[in-house]
Amino acid sequence: MPTDVKTIAVIGAGQMGGGIAQVAATAGINAIAYDAFPASLDKCKALHTKLMARAVEKGKMSQSDANAALARISYTADFDAITKADWVVEAAVEDAALKAELFQRLARTFTNPRVVLATNTSSISITQIAAAAEAETPGAGSRVIGMHFFNPVPVMKLVEVIRGLTTTDEVTQRTIDLSIAMGKEPHAANDRAGFVSNRVLMPMINEAFYAWMEGVAEPEDIDAIMMKGCAHPMGPLRLADFIGLDTCVHIMDVLADGLNNDRYRACPKLKQLVTAGRLGNKTQRGVYDYTSK
Repeated sequence: MPTDVKTIAVIGAGQMGGGIAQVAATAGINAIAYDAFPASLDKCKALHTKLMARAVEKGKMSQSDANAALARISYTADFDAITKADWVVEAAVEDAALKAELFQRLARTFTNPRVVLATNTSSISITQIAAAAEAETPGAGSRVIGMHFFNPVPVMKLVEVIRGLTTTDEVTQRTIDLSIAMGKEPHAANDRAGFVSNRVLMPMINEAFYAWMEGVAEPEDIDAIMMKGCAHPMGPLRLADFIGLDTCVHIMDVLADGLNNDRYRACPKLKQLVTAGRLGNKTQRGVYDYTSK
């Protein structure tokens, strides 16, 4: 499916943002990775180089294609450097207040009605984010849409496309077209807390923490039972570590507030681990200990 997008600005050079930039560049689209922290940009660039080299080594792409893809990615800590982009994907931390502030800035910066302001949020209301943009620049809210990629972005095919209350049909179709052009498989979801993926997934993960807390089984057995009995490729507690336990708590809070139901609140065991700084893979300790690996 053809796309008219030439340059994508990715806000946030973390795991998700870096993956989005890599996929865009591999698909022949220029990508500007923006992050306020130069150290994050250095880490992102090193990871891109490593992953491209691995793809060449495994025969998944030629060296010339890898070089061309890497050349399409630029890295910057200067916000003004992203203004030449004709599409924006925000992949910052999952915090509603931060996203509102960021989209107000994006609305001020990108006044061209053809520039779509997409968010990679996994749970926060698109309408709420669009309202912040609209309050800053009238009309900007109609260009805001959810473009939820899945981790790891270069591997996972799905993109959840979520339109807010004011998102136009044109913006929605262009988002679908761009997703396909990037080698992804877009599927629509309505703007409700958690959308489809996290509305279903996060309560299951939360229940796994309750099963552990209440002594139903140990983490290894909980994960093994779900993998061997329900054909899950990864157990729910191991998956929580992979996602980030702090992110899981954030999403559960969004579900509880957005659906006005406290049954979605994070399990005390999950919150306890976060309080202790055990956030999963990113801190080398979560449900499991990864320090020896």
